[in-house]
Amino acid sequence: MAHGVSATIVSTDVNFNHRIQVGKFQLVADEPASLGGQGAGPAPYDYYLAALSACTAITLRMYAQRKGWELGEFKAELSFTKDADGKAHIHRVLHASGPLTDAQWSRLLEVVANTPVTKTMREGAEITSERGAAAAVA
Repeated sequence: MAHGVSATIVSTDVNFNHRIQVGKFQLVADEPASLGGQGAGPAPYDYYLAALSACTAITLRMYAQRKGWELGEFKAELSFTKDADGKAHIHRVLHASGPLTDAQWSRLLEVVANTPVTKTMREGAEITSERGAAAAVA
């Protein structure tokens, strides 16, 4: 599990387009044109699902390797919706081309319910904010 992870996001001069630095990786976040953005990168909820899908795939691959199970090609399809009350729902559909038994699938579904990112999303995280110094002009 990751400890001490940090990200920095900086606005650009284009509406809603932002540059994100996560470790040595550069990402872009934006909103679709229908919401006033340029569609130049994933929107925040896209990254939210991407984080969960990555944790899902990596955790299950690690688990299968430890057990000596052949997953073959693994794919997870995730969807995010909100119900009429505004409650968020995420649904995962998992696929693997390897020859897994029903018992192995049952165990994988138990494991996926407790991946590190799944647990954080389900249980929540304390989020704090504070005012920093004025942003430096680039």
